[in-house]
Amino acid sequence: MMQVMALFSPKLGIDLGTTNVLVFVPGKGVVINEPSVVAVEKRQGRVGGNKILAIGSEAKAMIGRTPDDIIAYRPMKDGVIADYRVTEAMLKYFIRKALGRWNIWKPTVLVSVPAGVSGTEKRAVIEAAIKAGAKNAYVVKEPILAAIGAGIPIHEPSGRMVADAGGGTIDVAVISLGGIVASTSVKCAGDRLDRAIVDYVKRTHNLAIGDKTAEEVKIKVGSAVPVQEELSLSIKGRDLVSGLPRTIEFSTNEVANAMAKELREMTQAIRKVLQDTPPELAADIIDNGIILTGGTSQLRQMPELVFRRTGVTAKLATDPYYCVARGTGVALKHLDTYQKSVMAKG
Repeated sequence: MMQVMALFSPKLGIDLGTTNVLVFVPGKGVVINEPSVVAVEKRQGRVGGNKILAIGSEAKAMIGRTPDDIIAYRPMKDGVIADYRVTEAMLKYFIRKALGRWNIWKPTVLVSVPAGVSGTEKRAVIEAAIKAGAKNAYVVKEPILAAIGAGIPIHEPSGRMVADAGGGTIDVAVISLGGIVASTSVKCAGDRLDRAIVDYVKRTHNLAIGDKTAEEVKIKVGSAVPVQEELSLSIKGRDLVSGLPRTIEFSTNEVANAMAKELREMTQAIRKVLQDTPPELAADIIDNGIILTGGTSQLRQMPELVFRRTGVTAKLATDPYYCVARGTGVALKHLDTYQKSVMAKG
């Protein structure tokens, strides 16, 4: 009987990121991992009248390659909704895709939001999820979900620190007894690192490259701190002097230099939360270390950079990219247990 009930009341956890949307189904795991990108056709210059052409992977493939009347962009900016109507359409698409076309039951949806989210932004997420087809919508702050997904026992009377670095924001929080004691959310993460690489290549090599190429450079040869054994990658772009295509070799330490300012801003967020932490919990954090989650935390030498800037050991969580999505699944399964962390429902 319980299984039949569960079948009739589908549950979905959504890691609604600036860069990617991950959908978690309890019992199945992450069933969708697609870019949070939407391609729209402009109609008579009116944004409200735009027609949605593609969502997710299909839309991302169009970035930088569309004619003037089609734009591919991200409706989420810095972890919050920038374009409400398009975000709603995107959520509807992912909910439908996760449940399958023959599902007739409205799901219970739990969505992640940045630690610094305002009440208005929180309500916008809930409203978008309800309009996209959810029966109930809950929102939980990302560091809580990241901690749950990383297997941290958040209900213990012990200070645990999580730094969740995604595409739009780095969310840092100290958690004790199931709640957030000190936190911050800084709008500087993976996307800003990509833009820093684009600017650096333009400034030092007179070469124009796209965000997609910059992201590839960051993943393949990037590092948070300069290294002795460097990697290098050939990158192609447009020469700003001649206007013709050109290829250059780009090395690890150049990437580290390019991202230095943005990485300093990210580690500053961790330092700020440490400074706001009560002494007893600070002692726990020294013992337990800082847990790094999120896609951007996978940058080479990121734990080393955090240790150098804070003096506290930093550890990468298991599968850091999926921590928030896994956390949504656990929170959905035990909604009563995590009631204190669940911020609202619709």
